[in-house]
Amino acid sequence: MSDHEHPGHDHRYGHGHERDRGLVAMVRYLGHAPEMWWSDVNTAVVDLVSPQAGEQVLDIGAGMGPGVVAAAARGATVVAVEPTPFMRRVLTVRRLWQRARSHIDIRSGAAEKLPADDASIDAVWAVNTMHHWVDPERGAAEIGRVLRTGGRVVLVDENFTDPSHPDYEEFGRRHSSDDENHHHGFTMVDAEQMGDWLRAAGVADVEASVRTVAGRPSTVVTAGVTG
Repeated sequence: MSDHEHPGHDHRYGHGHERDRGLVAMVRYLGHAPEMWWSDVNTAVVDLVSPQAGEQVLDIGAGMGPGVVAAAARGATVVAVEPTPFMRRVLTVRRLWQRARSHIDIRSGAAEKLPADDASIDAVWAVNTMHHWVDPERGAAEIGRVLRTGGRVVLVDENFTDPSHPDYEEFGRRHSSDDENHHHGFTMVDAEQMGDWLRAAGVADVEASVRTVAGRPSTVVTAGVTG
């Protein structure tokens, strides 16, 4: 493990959104702990990414690590990027239980400041984190920077404000005092806009859509994957 920092990048972006830090954020995370520990959406995303043994892959906003442990179990080396110290501590403990723990590298960082070298990553994914990114355009540029030629990308944000989402009513109760986006005070990222930013960053074969993932309505942006 390491708390690696990529040199030459703006320190303003190293710790994620300010609303993801502090005691209030920690309490909120604990309230969502079951679905942050494991979820069908994370499983579906890792299936789409299809990590291979020997690959170097990266999970943006790894959280408690559901995607990380699944990818490491397949033999890939996973760079687990997480801006929140509390989440990194949880993932550090979870890592100790994994047979593939030597394949898990937990690093401090955020989408806008990925702790990885240029063209060093075979695949990148993010689950329910795009709406937390401080600067989504810069995040897309960072993905383009670290991704190897022909690399794969899967970015998914569930749309909990869609009445067809199975957690729609519960989400509404939990966030009835939030702003008009009802999403922790963050604005959902437009799929087409994120797709355009990735293309501008040099990522090939980008597809952007609003569709279901594991039965949940989601913003989905992919590159180099099928399904």
